[in-house]
Amino acid sequence: MMFIDTHAHLDGEEFKDDLIATIERAKKAGVSKIFIPAIDRNSLATVPRICAAFPDVLYPMMGLQPEEVKADYVEVLALMRDALFNDKQHQYIAIGECGLDFYWSREYEKEQLLAFEEQVKWSVEMNLPLMIHCRKAQNELLEIMKPYRDRLPGGVFHCFTGNQKEAQRYLEFSDRFVLGIGGVSTFKNSHLREDLSASVPLERIVLETDSPYMAPVPYRGKRNEPAFVKQVLLTLAEAYDIEPENVAKVTNANVKRVFNI
Repeated sequence: MMFIDTHAHLDGEEFKDDLIATIERAKKAGVSKIFIPAIDRNSLATVPRICAAFPDVLYPMMGLQPEEVKADYVEVLALMRDALFNDKQHQYIAIGECGLDFYWSREYEKEQLLAFEEQVKWSVEMNLPLMIHCRKAQNELLEIMKPYRDRLPGGVFHCFTGNQKEAQRYLEFSDRFVLGIGGVSTFKNSHLREDLSASVPLERIVLETDSPYMAPVPYRGKRNEPAFVKQVLLTLAEAYDIEPENVAKVTNANVKRVFNI
């Protein structure tokens, strides 16, 4: 049984001492592909570097994460756009991680809105899906995406932890948009298992870890890593009352539909 982790920050400092071992553990667990999002200026170097070192497993994305949008965002976006459009050495599979995050602060609210719309335009222009981060900003996010909805090629609403109503607002987009489900779904106090199985077809879900963050049960509190995505898969199999192999088959097909790989 093979499956895919669509979101892991393996280029971070947390994996600098055991990246090879981390990837080997993922393969042993059944992970066939791991998608690596960019988040900031440093990602321009770290993401393509590690993906080039493990081209059979790691796949790069390029974008500016909303919490990293600062006063220099225009300059950083220009560098990222150049990488996306002109770097023939690396094949980026998506625009991201991008989006809006007003959870901690609205200091750079205007800049976040502008940066996200710019990256939405890249998605349309390059025909690449979006890897979307959204916290406490669903209304603003969807308002930006709305004028482009018929031209957007697809994407992942990453780290979805919302309720049925919030899920339905995302699912109004075409079936090339899916929800990224990770470790939170395994938490004892999470409502995700019930809400997803009641309102979200499995055909609209992909698996993710968001490593090194939010490790699933029974690893909660530890550094998350792609091998642990199997726990998310098993949790969804129980929630949807189907065999784990079917969850792997459907979510793999969803990845292919969205990312065309």
